[in-house]
Amino acid sequence: MTTLEMQAASPAKAAAMHPDEWQARAQLAACYRIFDMLGWTEMIYNHITLRVPASVSGGERHFLINPFGLHYSEVTASNLVKIDAQGRVLDNSPYPVNPAGFVVHAAIHEGLADAHCVMHTHTTAGVAVACLENGLEQTNFYSAQLHDRIAYHDFEGITVHAEEGPRLLEHIGHRQAVILRNHGLLAWGHTLPQTFAILWTLNRACEIQMATFSMGRARPVPEDVAIRCSRDSLQFDPRHGAGQDVFDALVRRVDRIDASYKD
Repeated sequence: MTTLEMQAASPAKAAAMHPDEWQARAQLAACYRIFDMLGWTEMIYNHITLRVPASVSGGERHFLINPFGLHYSEVTASNLVKIDAQGRVLDNSPYPVNPAGFVVHAAIHEGLADAHCVMHTHTTAGVAVACLENGLEQTNFYSAQLHDRIAYHDFEGITVHAEEGPRLLEHIGHRQAVILRNHGLLAWGHTLPQTFAILWTLNRACEIQMATFSMGRARPVPEDVAIRCSRDSLQFDPRHGAGQDVFDALVRRVDRIDASYKD
């Protein structure tokens, strides 16, 4: 979606805001609606966050987050909340922010230079695999694409304590797919579409593993094949769009269902 198309959706609100911020807001709001369409919601909980472009923030690490209390289906470009790493609201929003959202997300946005977007889910498959002693095993087409791409972080309780941040960052390292043990899934990326592609692949791997294990013992993918699969999986690579085509297709589906996220 171009900036002009997004401005046309809500001209008065878009005109009052830096076009780069409005574009980021529209993209993030669309992503919340995609999560809703896919059934990746958890009542009013969980979060997708996006850094505010440097052209708007002047280089400060500000980011956009969902207004706490609204369902993902109610998120729009204009009601997203702009906050800093301490959770301070920067745009006079009337909505509160969930501390469990900004503590983890802010740590990643602040601590990883390339973490433009962070996504966290509590899907049934994701939480189920996060509760397994061995986590995600090398047994299917999707897990093979994530060979040596997955980090694990041990459960420390509800994520409202800032001191957990450094340990989380240490465990993540450079890996963009994260399994929060006993908790759920997380992904971060250079762009929102790339982050989505990583999280979708991770969640799909968990779904297949859960289905496979329900039938019995899984056949492992050989290490050399998994290495090759991870190398050949181009959907995460910026040189090959990094998930943009998939994200665009899902935005078109959302537009056909309800385009009010552009408001």
